[in-house]
Amino acid sequence: VEIDPADFSTTIDNPYLPWVPGTTFVLEGESEDGRQRNEVAVLHDTKEILGVTCVVVWDRVWVDEVLAEETFDRYAQDREGNVGYFGEDSKEYNAKGEVVSTEGSWESGVDGALPGIIMPARPRVGQTYRQEYLEGEAEDMARIGSFGESVTVPYGAFANCMRVYEWTPLDRRSSRPSSTPPAWAWSGRRPCAAAKR
Repeated sequence: VEIDPADFSTTIDNPYLPWVPGTTFVLEGESEDGRQRNEVAVLHDTKEILGVTCVVVWDRVWVDEVLAEETFDRYAQDREGNVGYFGEDSKEYNAKGEVVSTEGSWESGVDGALPGIIMPARPRVGQTYRQEYLEGEAEDMARIGSFGESVTVPYGAFANCMRVYEWTPLDRRSSRPSSTPPAWAWSGRRPCAAAKR
């Protein structure tokens, strides 16, 4: 895969996934493991990967108020508006706050890892795409499920949401929590809701 850094920008303004530095999204819900809270903060930090300057996003997940996972993700948007996913540093924690795994960590260009697309420029129902790729370690996939969804959460009611299903073929080979069948619903420039991951 040939990557031209000139084709990418740190301005991520895809209408379904705008990563504006200083913005924090908070998603809450129930998972098979308990009450889940996910805080996603778009940092002012950047990291260069394959010559592309990427925005750093700090993603933390608590289960029953205990930090379970923390990642630093790297994104850049191409000229078409696709939001590219260039890597993540991932840590899973036990109940004592100790790091028990860095499984799922990857960086494009290292050990055969390739960038993926976290949000297409022009999503269409049924569209399936690879979000990340490091064979045997990071193989998340997504499929656009529908548009026009209505979602009500404690924060408010949202219309015209898009549903995205995410999964990984690695679930049967790893201890990572199953992500089938999760769904993110997005309304314009903000997340409507998130189901279990």
